Amino acid sequence: METIGPIVAMAVRPAARQAMHEVTRAAVATDGSLDGDHGDGGRRGITLLSARQWREVTNELGADLPWQTRRANILVDCDRLGHLIGHTIRVGAVTVRIHAETTPCAIMNEFHPGLQAALAPDCRAGVYGQVLDGGDIAVGDTVALED
Repeated sequence: METIGPIVAMAVRPAARQAMHEVTRAAVATDGSLDGDHGDGGRRGITLLSARQWREVTNELGADLPWQTRRANILVDCDRLGHLIGHTIRVGAVTVRIHAETTPCAIMNEFHPGLQAALAPDCRAGVYGQVLDGGDIAVGDTVALED
């Protein structure tokens, strides 16, 4: 199993367009999303963001934006995540099939002008996936490639 990196932060939002709230641990139901997140699971049950790519984006913009601005669930200390598309990963005790890139939407520009465009190249907006096997995850857990 190839290690991708540790989880450095996690966040959920109770409803669409509401503020993200950081959590240190969360239960994840099979084919669901993080406990406390408004998502209903399915193909887009969990979203992951690379901490290093987020720093690239904020440095390019000259902005000190918290990672939750991106509205992802899990911040991973790794270089990139795009290579995980089409693969199964392990996030702590949870198994996730990564389906696609998380396309940055126009809402990003409401948080900071130019953020949507800055996130677009090289899968810098992160990836999303479907929970195959639920369990618990926590900050500090490892994200690893399973297949």
